[in-house]
Amino acid sequence: MKQKSRSLPFDLHGLEIFLSVCDAGGMAAAAQELGITQPAVSFAIADLERRTGAALFDRKVRPLALTLTGSLMRQRASSLLADARQIPPMLRQVKLGKVALIRVGLVDSLSRAATVPLSNYLAEHAEEVSILSGLTAAHASELLTRRLDLFLGVDDLEETSGLERWEIMREPYVLLLSRSERRPRAVEDLIELAKSRPFIRFSARSRTGLEIERHLRRLGVEAAQSFEYDSPFAVAAMVASGRGFAISTPLCVAEAKFTNKELVTWPLPGPIVTRKLSVVARFRELGKIPRDVAEVAKSAFAPDLLKN
Repeated sequence: MKQKSRSLPFDLHGLEIFLSVCDAGGMAAAAQELGITQPAVSFAIADLERRTGAALFDRKVRPLALTLTGSLMRQRASSLLADARQIPPMLRQVKLGKVALIRVGLVDSLSRAATVPLSNYLAEHAEEVSILSGLTAAHASELLTRRLDLFLGVDDLEETSGLERWEIMREPYVLLLSRSERRPRAVEDLIELAKSRPFIRFSARSRTGLEIERHLRRLGVEAAQSFEYDSPFAVAAMVASGRGFAISTPLCVAEAKFTNKELVTWPLPGPIVTRKLSVVARFRELGKIPRDVAEVAKSAFAPDLLKN
């Protein structure tokens, strides 16, 4: 089997010379700016074109004009060199016990309890912190494409290797009703409730929504389509307004900030089903930070937070 070549079609110094020619408008001006000879610049550009297999400049015009390939190279090279120049200051920060930037995804139901303690912890370990709330599915995708460094939520990536996971907590799914609704005590009662009242759904784009739908199918509950939302507040608000019933979790109810005068939660009839919340990060890239983030999140959930 033929082994793939690991050599890159350019080096950073060659890209730096290429960008200088682009900015200066010619090789002589670039050579003067860089403090090297014009033949050295010409050789670097010729070598870059040879290794990439494409002409980067149109030499028929003066000043030099970029080809379409050269324009793309300029765009990508600028971004690549900007990232490369960030490495030394980032390494200096690591020596001081900090990283330059940590980007965190936080599922909506954790925002109320975890945002402040999480921010306080991360501020001690990073120069810049970015915390984005939203659906776990979006965070999982951004972790894989390196737009996030870790996320807190339901683990959508259990089959994906190269990740580390630290459990925060498990919580049961519960039945969410307005105060005037009668409590369903058996699965049969839940089936009748679904026939008589609209079911307020979590979005099928969310892991929570998918797990709830699967559980209803296992119980034989057929809930007609009505309203669907991707935020805990919206689901709870619809139930509090008397528009129907929902299945939620204690954290989602706490995030919505409704009182027990407006809403009531009951154990879900039938088998107990839970969701697990975890910190998920790329394996060993952030040292002990993911593990510590899980501990910080655990400590944020005071026992009375989960009471309705």
